[in-house]
Amino acid sequence: MSSNFLTVQGLSKTFHPSKPVFTEVDFSITRGEFVCIIGHSGCGKTTILNVLAGLDEASDGVVIMDGKEVAGPSLERGVVFQSHALMPWLTVRSNIAFAVQSKWPQWSKVEVQKQVEKYVGMVGLSHAIEKKPSELSGGMKQRVGIARAFAIQPKMLLLDEPFGALDALTRGTIQDELIQIVRATQQTVFMITHDVDEAILLADKIILMRNATQANSGYKPGGISEIVMNPLPNTRKRADLHHLDGYYDLRNHIVDFLVGHGLSISH
Repeated sequence: MSSNFLTVQGLSKTFHPSKPVFTEVDFSITRGEFVCIIGHSGCGKTTILNVLAGLDEASDGVVIMDGKEVAGPSLERGVVFQSHALMPWLTVRSNIAFAVQSKWPQWSKVEVQKQVEKYVGMVGLSHAIEKKPSELSGGMKQRVGIARAFAIQPKMLLLDEPFGALDALTRGTIQDELIQIVRATQQTVFMITHDVDEAILLADKIILMRNATQANSGYKPGGISEIVMNPLPNTRKRADLHHLDGYYDLRNHIVDFLVGHGLSISH
């Protein structure tokens, strides 16, 4: 495993002078590592993800991925947002094929369709492959977005609460599929979640972000409070999670952090 696949150094973001959202954000991700970031709304999680994706610029700092500075979007990074961002005039098949053809323009139509069908099947939507987004439920649309990101086989997958719109059964199924794919492909993943158990299930390490605060002593920017390594075995499964030694200690540690930093949390 390369220890320097992705390095974030001195990242800060300021929308209003003298009141940065966060400052001095430093972390690294090794190749094949699954990292979750968790924190309350407004702490800058999505901004960090957008900077990693090349969709936003930091006010200060640098992001290096695979030896190159991130400067603008790239098909080397697949992104799944909270909204599905599908093209409404295209079918499920065509939405995903568009991304696959962009990544591999030299591929034949047969090769493209094979790739599309593989990943549509992975998210359980083979029966809906010829439907347009208007014919799909919100959860189904998000599953198409997830399939599209997987289908381009990016060097890094960036996920912004991708399972938030899914029902519990579908969410669990796709979590299990994600785990299988990550283990099989050594996919590197950076994911935002508000779900503590989801982070514990999926992540090798969990970044705890604090919000900026305004007190009598002055303004304090947000940033990383702690990076927690997940001590649970990497063969863990959803059904066994609650029975593993160290699970409750880890969960209580994260929940205590979130409670200690105010606002409501997801359990």
